Amino acid sequence: MQTTPPLLPEPVRRVAAWCAVLLLVAGVAAVGIWLCVVFKTAVTPVLLAILGTALLGPLYRRLLRMKVRKSLAAALTVVAVLTVVGGATYIVVVALIETGDQIVASLRQAATDIAEHLGAAGTSLDDLAKNAKTLLERFGGTAASGVISGISVVGETLAAAVLALLLIFFFLRDSDRAAGALRSLVPAATGDLVEAMARRAFEAVEGFMRGTTLVALVDAVLIGVGLVVLDVPGAVGLAALVFVTAYIPYLGAFLSGAVAVLVALADRGFAIALWVLAIVLAVQVIEGNVLQPLVQSRTVQMHPAAVMLAITAGASVAGVLGMLLAVPLTAAVTGVLSELKARYGAPPPPKPDTGQPPGGLSGA
Repeated sequence: MQTTPPLLPEPVRRVAAWCAVLLLVAGVAAVGIWLCVVFKTAVTPVLLAILGTALLGPLYRRLLRMKVRKSLAAALTVVAVLTVVGGATYIVVVALIETGDQIVASLRQAATDIAEHLGAAGTSLDDLAKNAKTLLERFGGTAASGVISGISVVGETLAAAVLALLLIFFFLRDSDRAAGALRSLVPAATGDLVEAMARRAFEAVEGFMRGTTLVALVDAVLIGVGLVVLDVPGAVGLAALVFVTAYIPYLGAFLSGAVAVLVALADRGFAIALWVLAIVLAVQVIEGNVLQPLVQSRTVQMHPAAVMLAITAGASVAGVLGMLLAVPLTAAVTGVLSELKARYGAPPPPKPDTGQPPGGLSGA
């Protein structure tokens, strides 16, 4: 019996199949992002709680090893994070409030000086400096058109923070039940795979949070000490800015370093600005060649291009919050892909048999 030849050749059918898979994945991802944006009031505290749980997991497990009950250990961990984060936030806010006007004035003066040197081409820099506050409010999405909208923003922020703290408590206390709950949601045949993927994703986020926090602290201390030694105005506020922006890899270091250099240029002159630039570059070299390999050597590694694309996508979806959450989520996805590759990746090709015993010596 004669069979009908296929309409399309085999390579074309394979390409079409892969295109269909990519379209399906892109469609599912688009729907998921759309749902996250629609329900961002509930999704944001959950994501923040996951990041907080990843960061505080070692403290909670240490309390458990000290024979502390699970509920009490989770409560103590939440109190600890509330104290540390609250204290750090207070210090950062006070530092920025006390030195914010000075920093903004220095930036405006630096823009004016640059504009004078560049002539007409530099006038846009001065305009940007004069409107820095408006641009920052619009970029962050927290600009209030009136008192009511301002109170609404503050209320939503506080509600999200309280909900995130409560979720951190429950996530920590019931972490031993997470695997069982996850298995109950998937078919039994895929339980092991889903659990392994979830563990790898959480380990990637945990490693990223711990490593980034340590690196941010070291960067802020080193740059802050350098700014104090050079008598740069607003050194504490600039160091706080370095710590906060360190959670946005690459871009955050560039922004905070540029602000520090411009402030030094306006108030201390060109020579001090060069010294500040040298300090910032030296700290970045230490971070890239010592801290990052040492701190995050055992966690998921991401290519800088993937990080920058993730930050750009996060900013387009959710502004500053999206930039902060984009890299941890990318780390989780990278961890899942690593687990899938380890399980289903092609095995390494066998070494060719040379017919000789080990050592390359032929038998006598």
